[in-house]
Amino acid sequence: MKTFITNWGHWAIALLITLSACEPIEDRMEMSGAITADQLDITATLIQVDGKNSNKVALDNRSPVLSWWNYGTGVTQRKTDTVLLVTTGENEIEFTGLNADGSKITKTLTVHVDELTFDVPLEWGYLTGGSEKTWVWDDSQPAVWGNGGYLGSSKPEWWMLSVSDIDNQAPGEGEGAKMVLSLNGSTLTKVKSNGNTETGTFSFDMSKVTLLDNGDVWAKGKLTTRGVTVLCGKSPDEGSIPVYEYDILVINDNQLILSYAPPGTGAWGAAYFWVFRAE
Repeated sequence: MKTFITNWGHWAIALLITLSACEPIEDRMEMSGAITADQLDITATLIQVDGKNSNKVALDNRSPVLSWWNYGTGVTQRKTDTVLLVTTGENEIEFTGLNADGSKITKTLTVHVDELTFDVPLEWGYLTGGSEKTWVWDDSQPAVWGNGGYLGSSKPEWWMLSVSDIDNQAPGEGEGAKMVLSLNGSTLTKVKSNGNTETGTFSFDMSKVTLLDNGDVWAKGKLTTRGVTVLCGKSPDEGSIPVYEYDILVINDNQLILSYAPPGTGAWGAAYFWVFRAE
């Protein structure tokens, strides 16, 4: 009898352990199921300062999906984040969620910014004019594309091409071609001289400064494009692969000079330079 009770007790304990172990498994199975956009539990809440909606917004995803927030001038993949908006009035924030089964769902939230309480980087104004701005090759310069010395030159100085030479390197991206940079959605649209267009997005990071050995600034930051390059945006020394990240050498209301050097390039190695002006 004693043996029976002991064995039954062991069995009962094993059964309880098995049953209790099933519960979290069922929970996990339930959580892994796909949800719809209507079931998303997400918020975009503007931070208020002195009773007014500022241009900082707190993003929060409480749904069982991976996060991708596009807030117009940038993206974040964090579940919760606080980001900076750069325009007053209505701002749309698009959320894309990735379900465990690989399916994607999207939902757009709209917030209304009363004032730009927090400083907006000047570069947004330079690049987009506060809304949309067109950039073309700076034909006032003797050369608009070519190479020179990395960390030494600030424009094409060795191999120097004028606007009329660009079509030989990138058909349709020379004379008559332009780039339109828009604040809304941070879009970059490349318009070729034949009317064909390519559209992607852009972002910049002015904290990525490149300094010379003497402490002087050579590059003020980085410009990154996605889905599209700038005009003639290629690296001839790497089989003409497309270039999506550029050093910003000059940026103001009227001029934009970019540079790129292949990874590992040392001082005075070959770098490429792009010289644009506002239309």
